Amino acid sequence: MYTRRSFRPLTTAGQTDPPVRRSRTRRARTSGVLLAAAALLVSACSSGSTTSSGSAAAHAALVALPEATPAALASYYGQKANWRSCGVPGFECATLKAPLDYAKPADGDVRLAVARKKATGPGKRLGSLLVNPGGPGGSAIGYLQAYAGIGYPAEVRARYDMVAVDPRGVARSEPVECLDGRDMDAYTQTDLTPDDEREATELVDAYKEFAEGCGADSPRLLRHVSTVEAARDMDIVRAALGDPKLNYVGASYGTFLGATYAGLFPERAGRLVLDGAMDPSLPARRMNLDQTAGFETAFQSFAKDCVQQPDCPLGGKSTTPAQVGRNLKAFFEKLDARPIPTGDSDGRTLGESLATTGVIAAMYDEGAWAQLREALTSAMKENDGAGLLVLSDGYYERDADGRYENLMFANAAVNCLDLPAAFDTPDEVRNDLPAFEKASPVFGEGLAWASLNCAYWPVGATGEPHRIEAKGAAPIVVVGTTRDPATPYRWARALSAQLSSARLLTYEGDGHTAYGRGSTCIDSTINAYLLRGTPPVDGKRCS
Repeated sequence: MYTRRSFRPLTTAGQTDPPVRRSRTRRARTSGVLLAAAALLVSACSSGSTTSSGSAAAHAALVALPEATPAALASYYGQKANWRSCGVPGFECATLKAPLDYAKPADGDVRLAVARKKATGPGKRLGSLLVNPGGPGGSAIGYLQAYAGIGYPAEVRARYDMVAVDPRGVARSEPVECLDGRDMDAYTQTDLTPDDEREATELVDAYKEFAEGCGADSPRLLRHVSTVEAARDMDIVRAALGDPKLNYVGASYGTFLGATYAGLFPERAGRLVLDGAMDPSLPARRMNLDQTAGFETAFQSFAKDCVQQPDCPLGGKSTTPAQVGRNLKAFFEKLDARPIPTGDSDGRTLGESLATTGVIAAMYDEGAWAQLREALTSAMKENDGAGLLVLSDGYYERDADGRYENLMFANAAVNCLDLPAAFDTPDEVRNDLPAFEKASPVFGEGLAWASLNCAYWPVGATGEPHRIEAKGAAPIVVVGTTRDPATPYRWARALSAQLSSARLLTYEGDGHTAYGRGSTCIDSTINAYLLRGTPPVDGKRCS
């Protein structure tokens, strides 16, 4: 699965910089929003396709590491960041090292890219605030430089050095690579709703080609990009920054990374905000099924809003959300049989897979609903798929020159290492199609087949579902949005029940994640925690 994060600007009293608007990137990518995205749903590919139980009680808890630094890691913990200019005004960059394999530190290093924007003042500096936008595979440095370092509340940026580290295998930190642009174009257009055995074989072949590309280009690194290893890297970064504790805001998959850090280093967990939380106790099949239902919930909200607008191409005011879904599904089926032109310079047409990805991309943020209506109108009434292709390309992080960022590659690499595959064979997917289609009549079939991607991964999973308790950690704020499509609200409740010091903060609304989405209640509550160390009352609700 993939959990992505919208870069919506925070707007608070006292903010001096102009708000920054950026298209969504790395949030919680969905269990397969299709192929490349397939890897993307919340970090996961589970333990067995028939496993439906996600009970936290069924799994052991993550065990904390010893407080003392092992002698074999002393050189890593003794590093100091050598800050230099990195081409973006106001930001500095550095490179740190971490062991490729924590069990065998002598076997080589992995280089970690770090960036910061120093506290602007006034007021006493509170240390560093690490940020992570999710993914897995999202560039934290890109997020810092394009949004968090200039768009977070001015009072937060005044007191904290804003810091980001790209996790191992991501963006500037020795990125995992798999396919070139042309091959990725073909991959993202693969039919995710096979109608017969031939199309199912083509889908499996696409997954195999993607996996083989990753294995050929990143053979050693591919075994060491787990969330546990990335969390241990963050502790090395914390030490290099000179901070006794880690202060952190993580969104979407970033909540799993932050919770993992707290579980491994509870005594070093400072002020942690986990926004759009994941439940680490779930196996992948259950994760993907929950997320499928989450996208259906978001689509129902979109459908209700769409029919009230004069430009809705899916129905009028008397059209029910169920009929809106059927109308969209019928449109997808037409594209499956006959793709439509897009005007793309590389000759891509809009088929069912790219169109579905474009629609799902807009479910992350209700601010994109108007754009989606316009794109659907062009496609359904004017036979022009350009608008939906733009949404899909933004989701996949494909630029106008046909180049893809490494998000999709890193996403699959982390997901398929963190948990065993949700399904092992096409027959297992077919057997589970009714459950996925019940969860979402519109998206269920495609997301079920997308959940097959880890079955062909060249490296075996090293993780399993587990609870994270982080006993002894300071209060941790877990944030959940009631109609979040990518990280369903129940996951926030589950994680807050596992973490021994969690305070659950609920946003009653639409979209993926809550901080900086326009709720004064949410923003002021989180700001008070970051600035004064005052956590909310457990169970506080905002709208």
